[in-house]
Amino acid sequence: MTPLRLFRRLALAEAVTWALLLSGMFLKYVTDTTELGVRVFGMAHGVVFIGYCLTTVLVAVDQRWTVRRLALGLVAAVPPFATVLFERHAERRSALGETWRLRGSIGSGPADRVAGWLLRNPLHGTVAGVVAVGALTGVALVVGPPAG
Repeated sequence: MTPLRLFRRLALAEAVTWALLLSGMFLKYVTDTTELGVRVFGMAHGVVFIGYCLTTVLVAVDQRWTVRRLALGLVAAVPPFATVLFERHAERRSALGETWRLRGSIGSGPADRVAGWLLRNPLHGTVAGVVAVGALTGVALVVGPPAG
């Protein structure tokens, strides 16, 4: 999978889970019918949100994004549907390549070395990603939902 395709899928998934969460919030707060949508779609959105953020960091390191572009990519996960807009913006600016730069090289700094290892060992990288998402989701559950 290319950086473009991976990032596009996570950006879209993040937007879809936002839509589902907003639907659940409508049912809970506007129609006062059920809070099940918020529970289910809130959890799904949280998991995909974390996956999107981790993917954004991986792609940013591999594609040599500036700190500003990385920050914009991460902030795009906060407002509903902004990840899709950011993905389109990044693609237009040629910030999402068709190849992984670090798959064939070691890289220069610690972030490059870690990202390169994850990309050169896709099974281990996938397992590491799933474990990271699970661990961060666990931390989020302990901390509790956003105040509001």
